[in-house]
Amino acid sequence: MTQLDVLYRYGAAPTERAVLALSKARDVYGVRRMEFDEAAKTVRVEYDASRLTEAVIHQLLGRAGLDIVETVSMIPELEVAAAPVSVQASVA
Repeated sequence: MTQLDVLYRYGAAPTERAVLALSKARDVYGVRRMEFDEAAKTVRVEYDASRLTEAVIHQLLGRAGLDIVETVSMIPELEVAAAPVSVQASVA
């Protein structure tokens, strides 16, 4: 089993019908967990990559009626230092 997570941002809040359909999507073999963050309007899906692909997860959520706007990177961007660091050679 290869566990992967994908994070999506959605636009409109899911309707009651979409929530019912999403609860059935959790029953799909390979979908391990779904976590919604209503404040950030995101849904995080944990799935078994040996059984499903990210494209299938995206399709499941879309068919359930979730308004997916974008896929969000789960890797934080590194901050680049504003000032260059000087390196001095030392002679021993």
